[in-house]
Amino acid sequence: MTLDNLDESSPPVHNGVINSAAYLNGVRVADVSIGELGLAWRDLDRFLWVGLYEPGEELLAQIKQAFGLHDLAIEDAQRAHQRPKLEVYDDSLFVVMRTARLSDGGEHRIEFGETHVFLGPRFLVTVRHGSLKSHVGLRARCEATPQLLAKGEGFVLHALMDFIVDQYFPILDALEKELDDLEEQIFSGRFVRNVTSRLYHLRRDLLSLKQAVTPLMEVSSQLSRIDSPLIPPDTRRYFQDVHDHVIRIADLIDGLQQLSHLALDANLALISVAQNDDTKRLAAWAAILAVPTLVAGLYGMNFKFMPETEWRYGYPVVVIVMFMICGFLYRWFRKVGWL
Repeated sequence: MTLDNLDESSPPVHNGVINSAAYLNGVRVADVSIGELGLAWRDLDRFLWVGLYEPGEELLAQIKQAFGLHDLAIEDAQRAHQRPKLEVYDDSLFVVMRTARLSDGGEHRIEFGETHVFLGPRFLVTVRHGSLKSHVGLRARCEATPQLLAKGEGFVLHALMDFIVDQYFPILDALEKELDDLEEQIFSGRFVRNVTSRLYHLRRDLLSLKQAVTPLMEVSSQLSRIDSPLIPPDTRRYFQDVHDHVIRIADLIDGLQQLSHLALDANLALISVAQNDDTKRLAAWAAILAVPTLVAGLYGMNFKFMPETEWRYGYPVVVIVMFMICGFLYRWFRKVGWL
């Protein structure tokens, strides 16, 4: 699951704010404006959950002031382009994850984004960069399970990570299907010009996925073992489950990378074989045509004293001999597989 999302397919964004709400015992009790976050946070019975989309410097400054966040974490959240990581700042955590989704185009190209999470006592703030569609539906799913949402910020962070990680599986399924299609084309016996280009883009997508997933293994492992009151012991086992999913995804990516490498090598090898076959055919036909060319060239020389030119049957005999030699060469080249 994931967190700062609404039920709509395109969540509305108002000045960088997607949603800002207070929860009591897992039940949403009020919407809270950004300016009132500091005051609302003083209520020790409530948990605040704020979702932002590509916020500006002024909005992040308000978030920093409301929850006392660290300057370096705020700077990272504003600039984006961060590597997935987990950082501990006093009594808060800062987590960076990369989202991924298939683009709406015809080909299986991937849109990447980032989600930055500020986690502290009784609050969670997400800062999203990239596609708005990558998080749709999480908040509603969390609110549908108030007994779990009542666990607070630790549960929401797990829900977010679980949702983001699960989004990698359909992408890998699509890439695996594309690879299967490419393998069928490669071994179909027909040379398709764009196969090499598609394999290159496929391998580039797999590399991008691996760069997003590999650091996430360390993040999920740390969260499953972290000694922090923000992640209670009964919540850490959920992060272990996320960690297992991340390892599985990394293994799937490695497998697809190896298969795509083998497919690329096989494609290049078959292209080379096809080119060699074409070269053999051209050489065979050149050898066959060389015979009449040689004979015709010999008789084309204007020498007066050539015994064969005075013979009555010279022309038909020469033609028959040329056809016999050409026929012999043709059969021989067919036998050795050059034609």
